[in-house]
Amino acid sequence: VQLQASGGGLVQAGGSLRLSCVVSGTGFTIKSMAWYRQAPDKQRELVATVTDIGTTNYEDSVPGRFTIAGDFAKRKVYLQMNSLLPEDTAVYYCSAEITRWGRSNRLRYWGQGAQVTVSS
Repeated sequence: VQLQASGGGLVQAGGSLRLSCVVSGTGFTIKSMAWYRQAPDKQRELVATVTDIGTTNYEDSVPGRFTIAGDFAKRKVYLQMNSLLPEDTAVYYCSAEITRWGRSNRLRYWGQGAQVTVSS
């Protein structure tokens, strides 16, 4: 299972960015996909999650500004980020929770991270 994120960059406060992530590999089913972020000197935190049945969940500070969308058929997940704030500056990681065919236990895999920097 491999995840490849793209779309990070530098943006001014109030601007927008869209992160994308594609999951590759064989022999598994994706149950959920998510975006996490880790700011300097802080712990990694969950930003948003989307499940294979379409439910979404967001970290408290981002609803209304960030939107997660998952295309499970294409194994892609997106994070549309609007009205960005300097405190949104972080490395953003995509993550996928999968089950291997014939097994029920869930495993989580991570992408390499995409830097998002919001200037004031």
